[in-house]
Order: sequence, then structure tokens, then C-alpha cells
Amino acid sequence: MSSNFSPALSAAQARAYSPLALAFIGDGVYETFIRTKILLKGNMSANKLHKEAVCYVRAKAQSEAIRLLLPYLTDEEEAVFKRGRNAHSATVPKHADVTDYRYATGFESLLGYLYLTAQSDRLTHLMEEAYKAIDAMRFHD
Repeated sequence: MSSNFSPALSAAQARAYSPLALAFIGDGVYETFIRTKILLKGNMSANKLHKEAVCYVRAKAQSEAIRLLLPYLTDEEEAVFKRGRNAHSATVPKHADVTDYRYATGFESLLGYLYLTAQSDRLTHLMEEAYKAIDAMRFHD
């Protein structure tokens, strides 16, 4: 990765990473995106910021968002998503449904892939659409 934190791997290089490695970086990218969106809504306590962020990053919310986005994915994006969805992680959080967790992992894998291949416009578009979808579904506590 370059020193300015803007990776630009080829599609083949990015596909060489395991789906769970792609999900690892995708999770971080999405978390930062969500935290920024929430912070810019207005000044609030750290506790409130955290609670708001959890509504958008929990497996159930991500799962529902990617289900809505699936028809709009390119063939390449869908393939990356499916690799992530079908990857078997050692554990599943006790508060998450296995199917939701796998869909969320696929979503995060896709975001990681788009990030690593420097497809920033597409990455931002999909994260914005996911944010809007989750907000509309009101998965808030």
C-alpha cells in the first residue's frame, strides 16, 4: 500500500486475497464511512455516536442492504460478493444470524475489493446506497 493510504491493486491482485481478508479491510472502510456520516449529522455524545453507528454496521443491517443492492451489481462485483458470502469463518457472533453474517461478510468483501482496486466512485456509491437503505429500514435501537 502506498504511503497515502490509497491502494491501487489490479483486479487480479485484489482477487488473490482471501474473501475474509477483503472483508477485513472492507469492514474498516465501511466503519469509517458510517462514523463520518453520523458525526457530520451533528455534535452528540460518544455513546450516542456509537449506538447510531452500530445500527448501520450490524450484520442484519448490512445483510438487508446488500440484498437490495444485488440486482445493481456488475458480474465482477457479484462474484466478489459471493466469494465473501460463501467463505467460512471460524466463528459467527452470538448475536448474529448465520445467513445475515455471511451476507454481511460478502458485502464487506465487496467493499474491500473496491477499495483495494481504487474504484472509489463505485465504492462510495454502494456505501451511500447501503446507508440510505439501512436508514429507511430503521434498524435503530
